[in-house]
Amino acid sequence: MTDYTEIFGPDGWLANRIEGFSYRRQQQEMAQAVGRVMEQGGVLICEAGTGTGKTFAYLAPAMISGLKVIISTGTKNLQDQLFHRDLPMLRQSLSNPISIALLKGRANYLCIHRLENTLVEEIRLTREQVGQLQAIRSWSSATDSGDISEMPEIAEDAGIWPLVTSTTDNCLGQECSAYAECHLMDARKRAQEAGLVVVNHHLLCADLALKEEGFGELLPSADCFILDEAHQLPEVAGNFFGDSVSGRQLLDLARDTVTEYHREAKDFPDLPESAERLQRATRDMRLAFGLDQRRGAWAEIADNPSVIAHLDGLLKHLDRLLEMLRAIEGRGKGLDSCRERCEVLMQRLKGLKDEDDAASIRWFETQRQSFRLNRTPLEISDIFRSVMEDHPASWVFTSATLAVGGSFEHFAGQLGLDEAETHCWDSPFDYPRQAVWYVPKDLPDPNNPEFNRTVSDLSLPILQASSGRAFLLYTSHRALQEAAGYLKDKLEYPMLVQGEAPRTELVERFRKLGNAVLLGTSSFWEGIDVRGEALSCVIIDKLPFASPGDPVLQARIDALRKRGGNPFMTFQLPQAAIALKQGAGRLIRDERDRGVLVVCDPRLLNKPYGKLFIRSLPPMTKTQDLDVLRRFFSL
Repeated sequence: MTDYTEIFGPDGWLANRIEGFSYRRQQQEMAQAVGRVMEQGGVLICEAGTGTGKTFAYLAPAMISGLKVIISTGTKNLQDQLFHRDLPMLRQSLSNPISIALLKGRANYLCIHRLENTLVEEIRLTREQVGQLQAIRSWSSATDSGDISEMPEIAEDAGIWPLVTSTTDNCLGQECSAYAECHLMDARKRAQEAGLVVVNHHLLCADLALKEEGFGELLPSADCFILDEAHQLPEVAGNFFGDSVSGRQLLDLARDTVTEYHREAKDFPDLPESAERLQRATRDMRLAFGLDQRRGAWAEIADNPSVIAHLDGLLKHLDRLLEMLRAIEGRGKGLDSCRERCEVLMQRLKGLKDEDDAASIRWFETQRQSFRLNRTPLEISDIFRSVMEDHPASWVFTSATLAVGGSFEHFAGQLGLDEAETHCWDSPFDYPRQAVWYVPKDLPDPNNPEFNRTVSDLSLPILQASSGRAFLLYTSHRALQEAAGYLKDKLEYPMLVQGEAPRTELVERFRKLGNAVLLGTSSFWEGIDVRGEALSCVIIDKLPFASPGDPVLQARIDALRKRGGNPFMTFQLPQAAIALKQGAGRLIRDERDRGVLVVCDPRLLNKPYGKLFIRSLPPMTKTQDLDVLRRFFSL
C-alpha cells in the first residue's frame, strides 16, 4: 500500500516542487483512500470541502497506479483545467511519464466532411455565418486537434458549429471520404493509447448507455473510473438512459438529405421536395407549442389537439422521406446514412407516443427556435448499477457537495451504490473566522407577493457595507429580472446581469471591476471560482427547491407517493440542500478570503427541515444583526 506522506506531507514532493503548496491533512487522507480503492477494488463516495485540494488527491494516485484510468468531470471547463494545467503540473512534480489524453464529445471537433458540404451550400447561410465559415476554413488547415475551443472568437452556441461538426446521427464513420484525416478519430486513438484519459459526464454516460460517442474500445479497458463533480451525475445519466427527438435533429436530417441529393441523386427530384416538407412540418410543430420557452409534461401534448395533429403530420412526412430514401438505397454513403437516421428518428417518435411505458417520464421542452420530446427513466439506480457491473473496475465518486447533513444516502440511492465506502472531509478553511452567515429578521414568507421587493431592499444596506463585491443568486429567472429592474437605479456599483453576455465574460468583467454586483440564476451557483476581495458577499434569495411545475420532478414526486414514500424528505429536500451548498461554496475559495453569506429565507429558522440545511453548510459565524456584518466588513 502506497504511503502518500512522501507526496502530500509537509516535506513531501509537492511541497518541495510546487510554489505555494501547503500541507492539508484532508488532502493526504483522501489520496490514501482513493489509492486504496484503486489497488484493492471497490466503490468510494467521498466529499471534500472547498480548499481540500481534492483534484490533486485523486490525480496523484491515478498517475502512480500504473492502471488505465478514466477521469470524468461535470463541465468542459474543469476538463480543460485538468488536462492543460493540473495534470502537466503534477506530472512534472512527480517526475511521472504517464501519457494523458483529452477526449470530448464529437460536437467539439471539426468534421472535415461536413465543412466541405457546408462550403458547397454556402448560399444558404447568413452573411455572418459566411464570414465565420471562411474563418473556420482558414483555421482547418492549421489546427492539429480540430478542437473548436481553439476558436473562441466564434461563440460556442453559434449556429455555424452544427454545420461543420458531426453528431452520432450524421457521422459516416469508416464510410467517410475524410476518415483518414478525422480529428475525432485522432482524439479517440490518443485516448486508447493513453494511461489516463480526461472526459466529461455527458460523454461518459452516452457511452455507458450504449449511445456510442467516442470511446470505441476504451471503456472496457479501463481499470478505474474517477468521477469529479459527481453531484451532477444522476441528472446527466437520467437523460442518457432515456430517449429524445429534437427539432434540430429533424432539420439537420432534412438539410443533409438535400445536400447529399445534390452529390448523389440529382435524378430524383421528389427527394428534396420531401425533405423540405419535413422541414416545414418541423417548424410548424415548434409553432404549435406557442411562443414561450418552457418544459411541460406529456399530458399537455395529449390535451392539445393542435400539437397532436402536428406530431402526426411530422410522423407522416418522416415516413414519406424514409420511403424515398429506401427506394434509392445504395446510391451513396451519405444518403444511406440519412436513411438510417430517418429510421432511428421514426422508431424514437413512435416510442415516445407509447402510453404503456410506466417506468418512464415523457415530457417536452421548447427553445426559442426548436423543441425536444423526451423520455426519461423514473429511476436509474438499477440501470446504473447494472452498467457498473458490466464494467468491472474501481469507481470513485467525488464532489464538494455530495452529503446532506453528513449522510450520503440520497446520492448513493440515486445511483444504486448500496455497498460503497464513504468518507467526508471538511474544508481546512477557518470558517468561523473567515465568514459570517446572516439571515435577516422579519422576512415575509417566500410566497408573499412582496418577497422579491423585500429581498432587494434588504440587499441595498448589505451591498453598501460590502462595497459591492457581491453575487446575488436567485432561484428563478423571474425573480432575477424583477431584482435587476428594481436595483438598476439604486445601486452605486457596477451591475452585471446574467444574459447580458456569456457567463465566462461576465465573471471576467466581475473580477476586473473589483466592486461589481453580479445577478445570476442556477448557472452561477456552481463551477465559478472568484478568489480574493472581488467577491466578498453572496446573497441568496431563497432556499433552492426545484420548481414543482417541472415535469420530470413532478413525475418522480407522484411515483414516490404511489409507493408510500415521502418525496419532500427523500428527494426535494436533499436536492435543495446540495444546491444551497453549491451556492454558498462560491464565497470562500482561498485561506485568505473573507466574506458574508446572506440567505433571505425565513424557513431556514422557522421550519423543522431548516436544521438540515444548516447542518449541510460550513460552520460560519451566525448572526441576525446587520451591525455585525458592518463591523466584519470594516475590519
